[in-house]
Amino acid sequence: MLKLIYTEAAFHLERLTHSPEQIVAQRATLAMRVGESICIEPSSAAFLLPRNLPAIALLEETVQNRNSDAIALCVADEDSLEVSLTGTWISADYAEDHGIFVTVLSDRAERLLEQLWRQTYAGASVRE
Repeated sequence: MLKLIYTEAAFHLERLTHSPEQIVAQRATLAMRVGESICIEPSSAAFLLPRNLPAIALLEETVQNRNSDAIALCVADEDSLEVSLTGTWISADYAEDHGIFVTVLSDRAERLLEQLWRQTYAGASVRE
């Protein structure tokens, strides 16, 4: 499973062994215990990757071979590739633009996305 954490300034991607149902249950329990509202809904998320990374070709091949509705790739401009994912959005409110997005892809696609994200964003602070 991939978990994307969107903040006001950036996002963080991590690969977990939990299921989306476990993450949703944990977040709902936490919200209930601290008395906060929670929004859980099917949704989509997207982020950009540089097109010049060597493993981009492997990602494109993996997406084409898997024929999955959970991931799509689209050329954003001459330098960037947009990765679009379908999954579950978890936030405090429906209108929030920061929260947690979870999705399940093939192991290969998840590993490639994590690798590409680390190459692109790992040096940037989530707090920036």
